[in-house]
Amino acid sequence: MAVQKDRNIRIDYGDPEVTKGVSVLSQQFDELYVYDGADLGLTYTPAHSSFRLWAPTASKAYVLLYSNWHSETPERHPMRRDVKGTWVLQVDGDLSGRYYTYLVQVGEQWNEACDPYATAVGVNGDRAAIVDLQTTNPKRWKAERPPLAHPVDAIIYELHIRDYTIHPGSGVRQKGRYLGLTEPGTKGPAQIATGLDHLTQLGVTHVQLMPVFDYATESVDETRLHEPQYNWGYDPKNYNVPEGSYATDPYKPEVRIRELKTLIQTLHDHGLRVIMDVVYNHVYDGYVIHFTKLVPGYYLRYKPDGSMSNGSGCGNDCATERPMMRKYIVDSVLHWAREYHIDGFRFDLMGLIDVDTMNELRRRLDQIDPSILMLGEGWVMDTELPDNERANQSHAPRMARVAHFNGDLRDAVKGEVFDEAKPGFVNGGTGFETRVKQAVAGAITYSEQLRSFAAEPDQCVNYAECHDNHTMWDKLSLSAKDAPEEERRAMHRLATAIVLT
Repeated sequence: MAVQKDRNIRIDYGDPEVTKGVSVLSQQFDELYVYDGADLGLTYTPAHSSFRLWAPTASKAYVLLYSNWHSETPERHPMRRDVKGTWVLQVDGDLSGRYYTYLVQVGEQWNEACDPYATAVGVNGDRAAIVDLQTTNPKRWKAERPPLAHPVDAIIYELHIRDYTIHPGSGVRQKGRYLGLTEPGTKGPAQIATGLDHLTQLGVTHVQLMPVFDYATESVDETRLHEPQYNWGYDPKNYNVPEGSYATDPYKPEVRIRELKTLIQTLHDHGLRVIMDVVYNHVYDGYVIHFTKLVPGYYLRYKPDGSMSNGSGCGNDCATERPMMRKYIVDSVLHWAREYHIDGFRFDLMGLIDVDTMNELRRRLDQIDPSILMLGEGWVMDTELPDNERANQSHAPRMARVAHFNGDLRDAVKGEVFDEAKPGFVNGGTGFETRVKQAVAGAITYSEQLRSFAAEPDQCVNYAECHDNHTMWDKLSLSAKDAPEEERRAMHRLATAIVLT
């Protein structure tokens, strides 16, 4: 994740006269300016392009049209103030292939920003791209999902796009790319199946992709992919666009979109559903993200002293409880479900999101397909949000069919993740039997002794390892150093068997 450094950046929150004296931080601001339309961002047709920007505190707004991702002199088109703090513009003609940003005057400051609702961007995501999304569909593109009878039947395998195929011996041609995961018949040393074939042999039902939305340039610069760079991707920049570093050509906006769709369709064709790891709890830099440039003070949480809330450890928690932030999250998730046929969403640090937002997401996804999974890290975390509003395990009964990672089983099975030497149930620890039984029962109230956070078993995600902390093998090697290798292998199999039970 990104680490927020101290910033000495002046932010102008706007001229009070523009909002009739109502502060952007107040509840009254929401009552005056919440916009519930479905047309925020760009609406493209070959005949014309329409833009709608939500920026109530701006006194002026423009669309800047660029000929490419790096040109310096744009066309400036003034926007017209419309309802509920929105600004609108229609430009006639076919703008496909052009790039755009918004320029707003907030108080005495002029801020240029990418459209938060952009569905395509140029390299490194600083400018939105105008693309007809219909042209990005692969030749075979079907909305049908692989069958799933019940959420508790889900067996989830998590992977990182780059890591999964990047090894020199993977046998994959497009190493570290979306398309690398679509190649059949790849072999590693000793003719071991790799890549797509390995996935299909595992017996899993879902592939969970670590973040594939466009993440910060400070993590991976898409113009320097020939240099060593690496990041997991938990620092969101453009939520509605695929990351360009996994594409064969990050300079062409449509390529990353088409190639991610091709990957999803390939996995569907092989009977595998796709879960997307999404990060709506924080942004990569609260001072320079497009949200802050367009409506300063609205989208992020603040402490009483005016500093940013930091429950995420990144210094910039998203104010998911505010109606227009909640709307943005809902609109974004629905975009991925509809445009990319995503089958599930894994919410990073879900305990920082509010309960109402998670329930609204569940309601709206059910309208598309009730079998779309929702799961997340329901850790009890501190943030500038009332305790009873946080979407953590303590409030699981209030969020039907929203699942929480069961960290208690993870620690009971192999030992505490932050104490490398401490063993758990499978590697020599004692006193873990009840915790293991609680997880096997799905974390529900099974009996007076066996009870945990879940109201129903489909709210519990049992697991023994994920991308965080030591791998299972490393943890066993550190905590059971004296055990023969074959015994540690048996420990590993037992841990997996418990999860599958």
